[in-house]
Amino acid sequence: MVVILRENYNEEQRDNLVNWLESLGITVHSSLGEHNTVLGLVGDTSGIDIDLIKALDIVEDVKRIQEPYKNANRKFHPEDTVVVIDEEKDIKIGGGNFQIIAGPCSVESEEQVCGIAQAVQKSGATLLRGGAFKPRTSPYAFQGLRAEGLKLLLEAKKLTGMPIVTEIMDLSQLPLFDDVDVIQVGARNMQNFELLKQLGHINKPILLKRGLASTLQELLMSAEYIMAGGNMNVILCERGIRTFETYTRNTLDVSAVPAIKTLSHLPIIVDPSHATGISKLVKPMAFAATAAGADGLIIEVHNDPEHALCDGPQSLTPEAFDDVVKGVNSIRPFAYKVANSLSKGYNNYENSSYRPRTHRRVNGKSVQRQHGQRGLRS
Repeated sequence: MVVILRENYNEEQRDNLVNWLESLGITVHSSLGEHNTVLGLVGDTSGIDIDLIKALDIVEDVKRIQEPYKNANRKFHPEDTVVVIDEEKDIKIGGGNFQIIAGPCSVESEEQVCGIAQAVQKSGATLLRGGAFKPRTSPYAFQGLRAEGLKLLLEAKKLTGMPIVTEIMDLSQLPLFDDVDVIQVGARNMQNFELLKQLGHINKPILLKRGLASTLQELLMSAEYIMAGGNMNVILCERGIRTFETYTRNTLDVSAVPAIKTLSHLPIIVDPSHATGISKLVKPMAFAATAAGADGLIIEVHNDPEHALCDGPQSLTPEAFDDVVKGVNSIRPFAYKVANSLSKGYNNYENSSYRPRTHRRVNGKSVQRQHGQRGLRS
């Protein structure tokens, strides 16, 4: 349930309302806007009389939220969340901030990952991806360099200054990820709830990939697990889903981008590499995702795809990646306007004035800011 307060409401009346709701066992989260304040109610609200609350002088409207996800729901937070990756370098995702993440599927050597990092950075990528721990269908396939792979990624970061994105597979690996900028949860772990719970207690951005055959609601419920622990820095990723089609590795659900922007305030990026499994299809799918309003792309790039230890057929050469980036940049000015209108048009608060929420780490805690003020997480 959300309670929308009138502009210039009485603070004492608001406090009395919040205290009364909390006395009923309801957790109240406040989202502060320029003209309106939204109170998000989490808990069993079935016994609350909506008409009674509506009758209060300070209340403009009350709406029930039927969806099981609350923190991730756009009805709780009408404006886009902005996840800050590197504040000093102004690397952010969401709310009009678009980033391209690129790098090899698997880290193979220092020369390989550092060379690719320099190449993709020159083309316009702002974050470096690379797999150290690799979940593979076959137990006989290359499983990654593991801890050594993380060390090589950090060497590439030291060389280029690019924040790194890499996948975690198990809770036992978490201590190794202290210096990782964005922790990726892969498709196979999207519903590893114990892992998600633990990631909810750390203060790092989490890139959450959609499961192989998961619905959008299941994706958002997985995000809810992380956010329920206090970590609001969640980035969603559409990476293709399994259908009856066998020509491509997966089927890219481009409609997931505007759909997620309708349902949630969280940023969503697209992985056209895993979605298609075919390098020649990465470019058109990257263009389609950008046009649909994605907040970023994550693309696999390899200096020698034919001899890659993992996913060579879907990897672009640095030259091909450079061409993709140029095309994406030409589409972006048009795509963002479409995404912005969608996100504002499908929520119930068109008359409310908000700015994007920015989550950052302050003294070890996740802090949400709006209009230069500290807001409460919800």
